[in-house]
Amino acid sequence: MEHVAGVPVSRETLARLEAFAAITLKWTPKINLIAKGTTTEIWDRHIVDSAQLYALAPSEFEHWVDIGSGGGFPGIVMAILGHQHHPDARFTLIESDQRKCTFLRTAARELSLSVNVIANRIEAAAPQEADVVSARALAALPALLPLVHRHLAKDGVCLIHKGRNAASEIAQAQETWSFALEDQPSITDPEARLLSIRRILQGGT
Repeated sequence: MEHVAGVPVSRETLARLEAFAAITLKWTPKINLIAKGTTTEIWDRHIVDSAQLYALAPSEFEHWVDIGSGGGFPGIVMAILGHQHHPDARFTLIESDQRKCTFLRTAARELSLSVNVIANRIEAAAPQEADVVSARALAALPALLPLVHRHLAKDGVCLIHKGRNAASEIAQAQETWSFALEDQPSITDPEARLLSIRRILQGGT
């Protein structure tokens, strides 16, 4: 069995990931799902970069929520991997851009994924009580934590991609929030970090 970012994938799952990359490239000229400069590197820059979050997820979960899903990275990638590894889990994608919501629903349908797309602002969507909340390239951590806190179950985990400013964002967030943090380097960008955050409470450490 092959692996993508440390996650075992069947031939069917690999085919779904490749199909999602193709769908994304087809739609990107219309609604700018990914930066045009990254289209030739879509596998490493977007598919693998997203997939590495799945390796950090709990061994068991029932509900995964991706906030600010945009073009489906990591939300659709998580749902594809979940279809194989957690077939009974629910995947919810929250995105306010209606055109991107149309894309996400189309991709889910074409890939035979069970995904719920909520077309709303993250702060306005009903709290989801998710076991896992993910986000990629959405906001600085101090602004992101209130959005995560709204949708994360008390004992849930938040999985976030962060860039070269991760350390300063963490320090700023700790001024107004307390949380348990684990972080590790990204396998696709030596300057990026992957954050696993639990026990998020308002009030600095």
